[in-house]
Amino acid sequence: MAADFAAHLVPPVTRMALRTAAILAAETPVILPGERISFLRTVGTIPELFTAREWAEIRQGHFIHEQGFVCNIAPNYAATIAAGLETRRGEALARRRRAEAEGDDEGALLLDAMVAEIDAVFELCGRYREEALRLGRTDIAETLAQVPSHGARNFREALQFFRILHFTLWCEGEYHNTVGRLDRYLWPYLKADLGSGALDEEGALELVEEFFLSFNRDSDLYPGVQQGDNGQSLVLGGSVSDGEEGFNLLSRLCLRASKELKLIDPKINIRVNSATEAEVYRLGTELTKEGLGFPQYSNDDVVIPGLVRLGYSEADAREYVVAACWEFIIPGRGMDIPNIAALSLPEVLLRCSRRDLVGAPSFDAFFDEVKAEIRKECSAIAGGIKNLWMVPAPFMSILMDGRLEAARDISLGSSYNNFGFHGTGLSTCVDSLAAIKKYVFEESKVGRDELLAALESDFEGHEELLARLRYEAPKFGNGDSGVDGLADEVLGAFAEGVEGLRNERGGIVRAGTGSAMFYLWHSRELGATPDGRRSGESFGANYSPSIFARMKGPLSTIKSFTSPNLTRVINGGPLTMEFHSTLFDSEESQNKVADLVRLFVVRGGHQMQLNAVDRDRLLDAQKNPEAHRSLIVRVWGWSAYFIELDREYQDHIIKRQEYVI
Repeated sequence: MAADFAAHLVPPVTRMALRTAAILAAETPVILPGERISFLRTVGTIPELFTAREWAEIRQGHFIHEQGFVCNIAPNYAATIAAGLETRRGEALARRRRAEAEGDDEGALLLDAMVAEIDAVFELCGRYREEALRLGRTDIAETLAQVPSHGARNFREALQFFRILHFTLWCEGEYHNTVGRLDRYLWPYLKADLGSGALDEEGALELVEEFFLSFNRDSDLYPGVQQGDNGQSLVLGGSVSDGEEGFNLLSRLCLRASKELKLIDPKINIRVNSATEAEVYRLGTELTKEGLGFPQYSNDDVVIPGLVRLGYSEADAREYVVAACWEFIIPGRGMDIPNIAALSLPEVLLRCSRRDLVGAPSFDAFFDEVKAEIRKECSAIAGGIKNLWMVPAPFMSILMDGRLEAARDISLGSSYNNFGFHGTGLSTCVDSLAAIKKYVFEESKVGRDELLAALESDFEGHEELLARLRYEAPKFGNGDSGVDGLADEVLGAFAEGVEGLRNERGGIVRAGTGSAMFYLWHSRELGATPDGRRSGESFGANYSPSIFARMKGPLSTIKSFTSPNLTRVINGGPLTMEFHSTLFDSEESQNKVADLVRLFVVRGGHQMQLNAVDRDRLLDAQKNPEAHRSLIVRVWGWSAYFIELDREYQDHIIKRQEYVI
């Protein structure tokens, strides 16, 4: 297909429309026995849009983020579910007539692509309806007679409509398509059905569970770093524009469905704040107990002001959701790329140690050099991101506000086009600074040349110093105000480093505490660091203590990790904590975990995720994988089946802190 496109000089947006239509035409309608929400992918391979030579030419003059496709955004499903695709088609045709009258050939081409993809969806839905009638499933046929051509009238139709939209986005080639505030935009349909008697609570739960099953049917076809990294993140609760809490019956049903199904998708996120009722934390902890690695919590009290500080309107900030992992984005209105780059804080620290430590007159002078280098590195990273190019996304554009402008360039139809930088290895950097401050400058127990020699040799011949730095030196996460202050300054330097930077799309750059896969990637080739970390040893994932640090306990960790001003680094990145699974055996201990989450929120934490783990079981799963096929763990911002992970990720999870209360 790519070779044929290239030979005929087919424009990129037309290629996308033709390919999507071909994929949908090749799909075989499958209706499973007893199901009420249909659509199952049967085409496993998506053809390339461009030849290798074409990609090479594109890359020569452009910055390509990941695979070059739109990803990590939240479409506005709600508006199209309410209006119907026939309405969207009419809008596109009207705009096309205007483009033709104005001589805008490029605009007409783009709008043709949108119409062609909608028509391809209608054709597949028609074949699904025919299959339903052939099988005697008149209920499915009736549902598909309404949606997606017209707006949904009830809860079941709304769920089916969402499935069709989500399905089509994957077929178009976009990935990490998030679900957004499902309990907010589908609640009116459920509320109406409950009020009319068309559904009762148990019937609604059955529909939610079947809906959740649809996320897992063909998720092996969704690209990611590992199986499970598919971006199917769903957000529950949170304040709404009128100041009321958004946690409702549908929120509870979603938590209950996830708990009963025990599947990795969709990934559950709960928005909370200092006024959130204790029941919400308790329900969330019940889900954590199942070992799913979610829910992940986000604190409205920190996130909303943080986004407003960066220029988001308060109304939009109140609607925030999370991207595939944790990054904060705005549904329908945001085309942020929240994971476009990452800054290795330990690498900056190590560079300054080699260059500036020997001649530094004081720790403060040395630390000033580190902070200056962090700011300089932020500018350098941003300067390397130029001429961003993305594959056109006609169907995704349909689901965004300003959709018709987005047909030409999806960024044109968006209010926010910001970039996000991860900050990796924060604890490694902070612990290194704390060790240098204590042993080199304050106590003079370690010579500067001695430390640098130990780092150069990866501590070979310096075993006593290694043990001191690794196990006796101060660590971020133990409630030490001095160390916590260093963390605040490092994050402050990171925030200052991106402040004032603008990208070519008119957006800003956001700093964050997440790490994504960089906690492994950045550490692989980095030499030993002054905290006692040896060469190549991985950092802690996200916003968490170093993996070998000896922690006093969860309370101290929460105290430390809520000390910095986190509104400045609001790209996202959770405090990640592992608790031994036996901790959830009693109601009393479960309540204590719920109280810990609430404490984190009340103290000003921005984001948190918990994992219920059993190290012995994880080790046995490495030896006997077939006996642990359903074992689920949290990786960095997503959950996966443990035995499907690469060994590198498995080993890191086993090494992480395991808290008890």
